Amino acid sequence: DLKDKFVMPGFMDMHVHIEHESSPTRYLDRFRQNKSDIALGAIKYCERTLMAGFTTVRDLGGTGVNVSLRNAINKGEISGPRIYTAEKSIATTGGHADPTNGVRDDLKGDPGPKEGVINSIEDAKKAVRQRYKNGADCIKITATGGVLSVAKDGQGPQFTVEEVKAVVDAAADYGYVTAAHAHGAEGMKRAVLGGIHSIEHGTKMNEEVMQMMIDSGTYYVPTISAGKFVEEKAKIPGYYPSIIVPKALEIGPKIQATFEKAYKAGVKIAFGTDAGVSPHGDNAKEFVFMVEGGMRNFEALLSATVSSADLMNLTKDYGTLEVGKKADIIAMKLNPLINIDATLDVSFVMKGNIIYKNE
Repeated sequence: DLKDKFVMPGFMDMHVHIEHESSPTRYLDRFRQNKSDIALGAIKYCERTLMAGFTTVRDLGGTGVNVSLRNAINKGEISGPRIYTAEKSIATTGGHADPTNGVRDDLKGDPGPKEGVINSIEDAKKAVRQRYKNGADCIKITATGGVLSVAKDGQGPQFTVEEVKAVVDAAADYGYVTAAHAHGAEGMKRAVLGGIHSIEHGTKMNEEVMQMMIDSGTYYVPTISAGKFVEEKAKIPGYYPSIIVPKALEIGPKIQATFEKAYKAGVKIAFGTDAGVSPHGDNAKEFVFMVEGGMRNFEALLSATVSSADLMNLTKDYGTLEVGKKADIIAMKLNPLINIDATLDVSFVMKGNIIYKNE
């Protein structure tokens, strides 16, 4: 009986990393944790996310454990959101998401398309096909440098237009939606020209890129939560490796301001947090940051329902409450159209006609 609650479709987060969560030991853990350790730890992240009202997430990169988590959730073996995963994101050698960045020479090896690292059009196609073989549902590339990679560059372009297009074309063969991590404008331009479906983070998006995205219908997934989190943690000595700190302090504070400009310009926006960088279960804080950035409450809610479903081609089953759609239903005690903080306290969660929370 939800007659005294405010009911809406389950929230959708288009950018999470469900396997991990930020901590001061995160970089050492790469050498200490087995995949079984990652999987056991991630069970609580899945549950936290679902209890926060997020019934669907797009996982944009991990070790492959994300595929197993998706399968376990789909079988009802553990509780969690419906996961659409990119498995391992696709990088270039030395680029953001090259798994050997920061590793000593005798451990680096030479990762290639099988490991999600490419350097040519043919590599790009092979990497996509490997993700398909490994059980991915979508594809992510790292089109620019990144804040949290153990490398100096946090924003320079790392894919050619031709490489992006090869990824997108190969992904289309499997019906995959594609996403591009991008902080710098040149990398975003190349990603949009290559046909990518969404730009993640978009920190230094300029007016030219905004217009390109509007013209092409490319979605923007802002992840303001991650920007604020890394800026805060970078001020704590030792929390991040020293090579990361200046990137976090520069890029982190810019994301919300970019969001405000992109929103006013009319860029299509889907909801995404980069949870895993920020804590799982705190996903709804992104609504608050979006409203702070000038978005109306109603539009912020649409970004996590209708718009996210549209981005992932899921509107047939999700994104609205209609007869014939899947029963992903959440409820809040307060009206989020009036007070966006209501999204921080979801009291009822139903996913696929099963009730997981009822307070």
